[in-house]
Parts: sequence; structure tokens; C-alpha cells
Amino acid sequence: MKLTKEEQDMLDGKLGEGIQKAMEILVALGEIYGARDMVPITSSQVSGVSYKNLGDAGLEFLQDWAAKGARVIVPTTLNPAGADIENWKALGISEEFAKKQKEVVDAYVSMGITPSCTCAPYMIGNAPKYGDHIAWSESSAVSYENSVMGARTNREGGPSALAAAIAGCTPRYGLHLDANRKASLVVNVECELKDHADYGALGYIIGKRAGTKVPYFYLEKNKKVLSDQLRTLGATMAAAGSVALYHVDGVTPEAKRYNMVLSYAERITVKDLKEGYDALDSDAKDIDYVAIGCPHASLDELREIAALLKGKKVKSAVWITTARKIKDNAGPLVEEIEKSGALVVADTCMIVAPIEELGYKTMATNAGKAACYAPSHCKLSTRYGPLKKCIDAAVSGRWE
Repeated sequence: MKLTKEEQDMLDGKLGEGIQKAMEILVALGEIYGARDMVPITSSQVSGVSYKNLGDAGLEFLQDWAAKGARVIVPTTLNPAGADIENWKALGISEEFAKKQKEVVDAYVSMGITPSCTCAPYMIGNAPKYGDHIAWSESSAVSYENSVMGARTNREGGPSALAAAIAGCTPRYGLHLDANRKASLVVNVECELKDHADYGALGYIIGKRAGTKVPYFYLEKNKKVLSDQLRTLGATMAAAGSVALYHVDGVTPEAKRYNMVLSYAERITVKDLKEGYDALDSDAKDIDYVAIGCPHASLDELREIAALLKGKKVKSAVWITTARKIKDNAGPLVEEIEKSGALVVADTCMIVAPIEELGYKTMATNAGKAACYAPSHCKLSTRYGPLKKCIDAAVSGRWE
């Protein structure tokens, strides 16, 4: 790799041991993928935050790196943690887990990272501009930034995203290059997509077929597409496959730029969503847990949930997960939702929290990503469908 003098000094340890460790990771990654040089980044988003996933070994790794003087030099936020940092008791999280989780977040904070634990940092201020090179690691956030915002990032691992934040650069390969952002799979969607769950079902179908290809969607019956629906589509494709970038004709910012090469792409047609719903749903009837907000719920989603829950009481445990800043700015909506017995939960999500320790058996959700991961990550049976059906299940305790 061709390094600048400053980058070489970092690698040689002239700027400190913490920065040297970061550059060693980045150079090794660049050499593996054949990067010719580094590209400066404007922000980072780091995964590997939940103690459920890190364990003591991961915590010690972070504390050691921080002790070596590592500090981030670009705006950097964190992925969801394993617990609501302020309200973990209400979720049934153990004190031991909460203590370890706080130590993880404290290690990141000591490196200069903002302790905003969310998979949707673009909703709370970490919002890169079109064409910005960034180093983000959460799969749904990577998809959203590449596709909807037109920024450029690979799907980083937690250590590489942290290393990039410390060094201020990342290897120039993959989706940082124009050539790799061209569509390679054309998807003609002939059915109507009515809600988030439909977009998730479509995301599952295409995620399984696309692998790492770049899909280009024609949504002929869906002229008005909401950003929250695009988040669901991208999140589920990333979970079901490895899609980190997609284009939607007439909607996403790079679609027009790359539609000229579509004649070379593979083409498929989606006539209905049965395959997606069949894969994400089960036949369970009793619902003891309802999870909404994967990716983290937006203010618009909180409004919709509050309206559906108004005047009702829930029988099942209900978590609506969102960024803390969103929760803090939605006071009256949070109050309305929590009158029902549901909880608006910050900092964490159903996938990275220690759900296995809380005794839940069957989850209802409208989030395709959550439905993909919950059976293996959380040992939960899953019912999958539209938001209203999930709220009805929360109120009755049954999936009808």
C-alpha cells in the first residue's frame, strides 16, 4: 500500500502505541483486499458494544487499547449495547450484566467516542453527506448510508471501524470505489408493498438471492417510498445476505448514475412475498414478547405506535427500541406508549440484549432483520407481520 508520511509515522509508532495498533489493523486489511492506499473518513460507527457479544475478552481488548493512548479523531458513535444504560432494571437485566456493560461503554468513552448506542446514528446527528467516505460497521446503518444517503463505506468489523476512527482513514477498496457501486442484479417488483413488514419480506427474498451483489429495484406499484421502509428493506437484505448497497429507481441518489449499465446485470422478478413471509414467520400462537425497532424506531414510527396503543393495555412484554436522543425528544409520545404497559427502550435492541436470561419464548415483530436473527441469536420462536398485528398480539397475548 502507498501510505502518506503521516500514515507511515502512525504505522511506525511515532505517534503512539494506540495509533500504531490502529494502523497495523488497517494496513493488514488493505493488503488483504488489495487496496492501493488509504482514504480519509469523515465519521465512524463502531459495533462490538454489547457485553453479550464481547464477553470479558472483548472488554479487556478495549481497555488495553484505551490504556495505550488510543483516541478517535473523527466523530464516532456506538452500536446498541446489551442493555438500556439508564433503565436496565425495568427490563429485567441482571446487575452483573449491567455493570459489565457500563465498563464496555466507559472504555469507548475514554477513547473519545460519543456514548450514543444506536444502529441509526444518522437520526441523531452522525449524518454523513453524499460522497463522504466513512467507516461504519452496523449492517443496516451501512446499507442506509451507502444506498439512501450516498455516502461510501464497506461493512466494517468493530475493530476495523474503531481503528479507522483512531487513524482518521480506511483502506480504499470495495464500496469506496466507483466500479463496485454499479448494480449487478435488477429486481422487478410486481406486487404492492403496503408496510414495513412487506419491505422486510422483500428484503429477505433478495438478500438470499443477491449475496454480495448490488440490487437495482424497480418498484412499479410503489411510487411513494418512505425512508423508514428503505431502512427495513436494507436491514433485512443485510441480515439475510450480505447486501451493503442497493439502488431504487427514481428514489435513491445513485440510481440514475448507475442505471446505464443495467443491460449487463442479472434480472429477476418478484411477483409476491410468500417466500419471505414463510421464512420469517412460525406457527406459534402464544406471544409473550413483542419487539419493535430494528433498526431503531424513528419519531414517525413512535407516533404510529402511540396511536395504535392509545387507550389499550398490553398483556405481553413490549419493547420499542430507539436511540436515547429520539426517546428524550419524544416525551409525550413515550408517555402515551408507556401508559399501555409497553416500554420505550434506549441504547439496546432485542438481538444484542441477553434475552435468553429473561425467559421469553415467542416474539412478535414487524422487523425483518430481527426475525432473521432472533431464532439463532436469542433462541426465540418468531411471528412476523405488520405493525398493527404485532400490537394486537401484544394486547391479546395471541397471534390471531
